[in-house]
Amino acid sequence: MVLGEKFGSYLSVNLGFGFGVTMGVHMAGNISGAHMNAALTFTNCALGRMSWKKFPVYILGQFLGSFLASATIYCLFYSAIIQFSGGHLTVTGPTATAGIFATYLPEHMTLWRGFLDEVIVTGILQLCLFAIMDKENNPALQGTQALVIGILIVVIGLSLGMNTGYAMNPSRDLPPRFFTFIAGWGIQVFRARDWWWVPVVAPLLGAYLGAIVYLVFIGSSIPRRPQILENSMKYEDRRIPVLPKTMSNPPTTLTPVSVSPANRPSVRTVPPLSDSIHLEHF
Repeated sequence: MVLGEKFGSYLSVNLGFGFGVTMGVHMAGNISGAHMNAALTFTNCALGRMSWKKFPVYILGQFLGSFLASATIYCLFYSAIIQFSGGHLTVTGPTATAGIFATYLPEHMTLWRGFLDEVIVTGILQLCLFAIMDKENNPALQGTQALVIGILIVVIGLSLGMNTGYAMNPSRDLPPRFFTFIAGWGIQVFRARDWWWVPVVAPLLGAYLGAIVYLVFIGSSIPRRPQILENSMKYEDRRIPVLPKTMSNPPTTLTPVSVSPANRPSVRTVPPLSDSIHLEHF
């Protein structure tokens, strides 16, 4: 959008961002839960859904991946960046290019309005993610979660991204900002309107508040399933001992006979639910 002019638009930025997340979920969803967002990782740890021991490992992976991604983009588009900027890498102004890598506060926003914006936007992200993944509510169909999450990112960006660039994620804002600092943009990437700390702190608060809102106002009103007894009441053809018809002279041993499904004794059966039966049925 910045360098290509007619080749990019605000819509293309959001589509690239959203479906990039979709690909990330497909890549790591079954390995680590696809933790690509430090704010969401922090919230899961704070709510006891993940061990704090994993937190520094996940954050390190996120920061390293984001930093390397920034370096990759810089190398791929180096010629275009230099041509567009005239060789002067700036943070603000008509030929500013730092915004390609990290978010910066526009003129119409104040610092604290930007902070509130990031809290609300990240809260909406976490709120919707809980709804998408909550199996007791109305979750996305199995296998479609990655696509639905990508669409969620696109929707948030298109509707709420204008004010601050919807960072929503310390891991996608701070490492690229640090990369631009060492790649030639200089200390101004941290000094511009004192914004750099907001995409780090505000998403942490927003994600936690969004999770609390879901758990208190939505999750608490959803009937939860009782404990399930796995693999119970599965009837199989088997040999069982029975007594002879006459009991005048009971035998000392039992004769095993085969009982076919057609000749089974009448019993009250309960249809299984995913190979499991609720305890309340017994």
